[in-house]
Amino acid sequence: MKSALRAAGPVFIIGIALIAINLLLAFLAPWVSAYDPIASNSDAALQGPTAAHWLGTDMYGRDVLSRTLNGGRYALLVTFLATTIAVAAGALLGCLVAFLNNWFDDVVMRVVDAILSVPTILALLVVVAVFGSGMWVIVLAVVVVYTPAVTRVVRGAARSVSSLDYVTAAKARGERAGPIVVREILPNVLDVVLVEYAMRASWVVLLISSLSFLGFGANPPAPDWGLMVAENRTALTVVPLATLGPIVALATFVIGLHLTADGLGKKLGVDRAMTGVQ
Repeated sequence: MKSALRAAGPVFIIGIALIAINLLLAFLAPWVSAYDPIASNSDAALQGPTAAHWLGTDMYGRDVLSRTLNGGRYALLVTFLATTIAVAAGALLGCLVAFLNNWFDDVVMRVVDAILSVPTILALLVVVAVFGSGMWVIVLAVVVVYTPAVTRVVRGAARSVSSLDYVTAAKARGERAGPIVVREILPNVLDVVLVEYAMRASWVVLLISSLSFLGFGANPPAPDWGLMVAENRTALTVVPLATLGPIVALATFVIGLHLTADGLGKKLGVDRAMTGVQ
């Protein structure tokens, strides 16, 4: 696995570099930005780029660079937290139902089909409408939406593994389903799980920003990329960087995740078409 990652090629390296830059800027945001990202100043509203404000200010006089950098902290935290939970739960469930291959498999997959039949953004809005807003509600919404999709993909890969000799030998030794899934099946579909993680993360950050843009994500005046675009789109012709700044930040992160998924998929021999776009 390590040698495969080292030889993943320029696409993977560029993707990792873009992700690393976003992570670094988000981590260093409190020290890089000289202004409070939520403090308004009506006297400095709608200013263009200056020596004091490199990307200008928004309609409330807040520094755009500071809000963009700090907005990455929220987006990255929620993205990686939600994606990790969704992929981990989906991978374990997918391996389990593939191993059991009985009535439980049929029940789980019918539930998965029912959830996947609902448009993603609609499912997210339903969860947010029921439980309210906030970071943990967004995480819950993403987990509810993407765990079934990951389950379906991993199940397909695990079915070919669950019939191999070493899995049969583990069953013959009397091992339970849990240890067999964790020790024998999951490590052998890890390449699919890694590619799935990178792909889902790119979709999650877009969904989070979309929810904020629609008013169901981060609450003002919190710095958030989607919320920044929503707040400043009416002043696009006056202070374009107030809108373009978060858009560029979001785009570089999503492109980095997509390139990473492509590089991993090609090197590990995982066909991204098998992962089903949702």
